[in-house]
Amino acid sequence: MEKLYNNILLPDNFADAPNDASHVPYLENPPSVIDVTVGRQLFVDDFLIDRTDLTPEYHKAIKYEGNPVLKAETPWEIAHSPVACPKSGGVFYDEKEKLWKMWYEAGWLGQMAYAVSADGIHWERPDLDLEPGTNKILTFEGFTLDKMQGDLAYLRPDSTTVWIDDDGPAEQRYKLFLRNPGGDYPGIVAVSADGIHFRDFRYTTSVYDRSTMFYNPFRKKWVYSIRAGWKDRSRDYRECDDYLAGADWKREEAHHWMACDELDLPDPYIRMKPQLYNVDCVGYESIMLGMFQIMHGPENNFCEERGVPKITELQPMYSRDGYHFSRPSREAIINASMMKGTWDRGYVQSVGGVCVIHGDELWIYYAGFGGDETHAGEPWFTNGIYRNGATGLAKLRRDGFVSMNGSGTLTTRPLTCTGKETLHINAEGMVRAEILAEDGTVLAASEPFTGNSTNAMLQLNGFDVRTLNDTVFRIRFTVDGKLYAFGFADGKGAFGGARAAGAVQ
Repeated sequence: MEKLYNNILLPDNFADAPNDASHVPYLENPPSVIDVTVGRQLFVDDFLIDRTDLTPEYHKAIKYEGNPVLKAETPWEIAHSPVACPKSGGVFYDEKEKLWKMWYEAGWLGQMAYAVSADGIHWERPDLDLEPGTNKILTFEGFTLDKMQGDLAYLRPDSTTVWIDDDGPAEQRYKLFLRNPGGDYPGIVAVSADGIHFRDFRYTTSVYDRSTMFYNPFRKKWVYSIRAGWKDRSRDYRECDDYLAGADWKREEAHHWMACDELDLPDPYIRMKPQLYNVDCVGYESIMLGMFQIMHGPENNFCEERGVPKITELQPMYSRDGYHFSRPSREAIINASMMKGTWDRGYVQSVGGVCVIHGDELWIYYAGFGGDETHAGEPWFTNGIYRNGATGLAKLRRDGFVSMNGSGTLTTRPLTCTGKETLHINAEGMVRAEILAEDGTVLAASEPFTGNSTNAMLQLNGFDVRTLNDTVFRIRFTVDGKLYAFGFADGKGAFGGARAAGAVQ
């Protein structure tokens, strides 16, 4: 049994059964007291809520009007099939270097490349020493279109993840997972000090294509998100403490984790049973935030005959223990346009790192494919189904996945915290907070906040928030508008939560 940062007790055998998004253990049996020390507290589920007459609203990200922010332009991106997008790759804001960084696939099943940006919008391809005159990394010889799997030197990407790891040693700050094209083959892992020159290449246990990895900062675990077939397209789960040492596991050590369920309905136009295509995750504030890439179809052969991309979209999912995820809304947060001539007609995919915190917004990067009907019927590696892949950006209010709306109240479950000095909210409209003792006695009442802010400090009329530390209390919010989140900050105004793929101040 492992006690987590929020007081959830995670059993040793937590991964013995697949995740059921409709029956999440910590939602059905929450801790008697929830620790809210770590991060801003989001109302993405009922975990924090004891009672309320407010109604949840599930928000979509807004696509950037200048999309795509990166598209195939260089000869190595255009060759065979034009592609320049992470799949899943990685998009991070490096807080140490104050620089945006992207690792992406250059040319369909071509090579890995690296781009940087000063603002997250305009991307540059640096001239790297691995192949002078290009921004390629992981260069290799012997490229042939029909070669699916070679040795550790054949670093041809089908699915990849690159992760900035600031919890580990500097010489291993960047972690790489790469999966060659093809069927049931080993993946490849490596590490790097600079994100360009990778070393210590080694095989993982065999996994199917479109497998990825991510890091759980709350439990300090590396997780392999493995494509499986136990329920159509589905996912297996494998975690480890040491990234390189944990790359070699026995098949039975990977647990059946996640798949579509009966609440995932077919697209009314495609009418194919949905399947889970991929899962990327990241720690954000007090939760693990995931992107559930749902595939609506059609199947590859149908799309190849027509040269159009299959339809996949991104649904958000949320976890407070890192394994069990809820999906309270089955609507896509970023959808495929499904319109001929658009750059993201289909095959919408998440990126490694999922999102970057950018002031009052979350910047969510994603891949999309336009397809090319003039290449219908060609072999799958040059077919229009996989042509014209590019990278786009969508924006969401910070903490803005779900808001609790209306005119009414929301009372939390019993809470505790440590080392906090001020109470903050993310809200639109009017919000007032009362601090309640365990017996319901009102300890403090705030001045009403009126306005629109992602980080409004509530004035508690002389009440010292420090007296709440290491005690048990509740908060009763009175709302006329929208309440997205609350959080307790320390003396420096920090909430102490996970920072997703970096935070731009």
